Amino acid sequence: MMYELPLTGLVLSGGGARAAYQVGVLRAIAQLRRDHLTPQARKRNPFGVITGTSAGAINGTALACYADDFEEGVGRLVSAWSQMHAEQVYRCDALHMLGNGARWLSMMSLGWALRRWRPRSLLDNTPLASLLRDLVPMQRLPTLLARRYLHAVAVTASSYSNGHHVSFYQSRAAITPWVRTQRLAAPTMLVHEHLLASSAIPFIFPATRLHHEGAGAWYGDGSMRQSAPLSPAIHLGAKQLLIIGAGRMHEPAVSDAQDHRYPSLAQVAGHALSSIFLDALSVDIERMERINRTLAMLTPEQREQHSLRPVNALVIAPSERLDAIAARHIDSLPRPVQLLLKSAGARQGHAQGGALASYLLFEPGYTQELMALGEKDAMQQKDKLLAWLHPSELAQARDRRLAPALSLAEG
Repeated sequence: MMYELPLTGLVLSGGGARAAYQVGVLRAIAQLRRDHLTPQARKRNPFGVITGTSAGAINGTALACYADDFEEGVGRLVSAWSQMHAEQVYRCDALHMLGNGARWLSMMSLGWALRRWRPRSLLDNTPLASLLRDLVPMQRLPTLLARRYLHAVAVTASSYSNGHHVSFYQSRAAITPWVRTQRLAAPTMLVHEHLLASSAIPFIFPATRLHHEGAGAWYGDGSMRQSAPLSPAIHLGAKQLLIIGAGRMHEPAVSDAQDHRYPSLAQVAGHALSSIFLDALSVDIERMERINRTLAMLTPEQREQHSLRPVNALVIAPSERLDAIAARHIDSLPRPVQLLLKSAGARQGHAQGGALASYLLFEPGYTQELMALGEKDAMQQKDKLLAWLHPSELAQARDRRLAPALSLAEG
């Protein structure tokens, strides 16, 4: 039987290619543990609860699938994101993209007559399914949960069929599902289709059909209609949260200089995606901090009578604007994707159109720069991370006692 984990929750937000930043933060955590823990202790997964949305769901579930060896899990994520190319996520060939563009034009002009040929999305993410099979070995989850390497993992998706925002979760022991206004939880056996659904950026990637309580529905990106992104981790039992964002919270403010040009399609689309992916997390963190301050004003007796509990949280988010970073890398994309973005107004070196590109730039120059930024930002909070993720003396003593037995079992 494996040691029990402290229920620290890891919350990973969405954001397409921006999720490379999260991997940089995780790489820094692995390095800190390597520098300060014994080999046995640093293999331990520091997160008892892992929840993710969109690309954050992919990172989180990949990490959960290696909960028995945190360093290996982080190493696999670092390797995948360091070498990632757009064609591993969506089809980039000119023939396919021209054909998809023609279908969109036909739908807008003759949609009433071409019902069978209506496109499902701007891009085809079929290659992503193959990437997920290699990166996320879902078959390992049941054993890792049963052996207490992990308490629970959750993936969120949004139903186009009924409008519900659903947190699909798999846990070691039974956890009562929760229901709130237009959002609910569903215990299930997680599969790759949950990740495809959660990461299906609206309009850009196609929806995925999932089943819940015997009924099938079409699901898209979990960041849509996500009013409380911290909620799943708390409902699943996390007592403290490490939250890794993908923008806006710590980024420098945009200049208020006047711009007389009409916004390009890329600017409008980027703004819309940022509203979907980034705003809900910021609002929920503010809500959590406000509740914590209110509870701190109560007496211990009053707090005992209250249903709410304070949540200790550490937030790590980009210290630089990812839009500006993306604008420097647009020309690294395959030529057909460049033409698509440039036709919408996103151009190399122009930050105004960089927001849209920042979600689609699955190219190593961009992802590696984001990972380096994530590592740097995490190291800025080195002392807090060590305090959070360093096992207690009791846990370390337990590891030492278990080490001989574990060695015999592995042998």
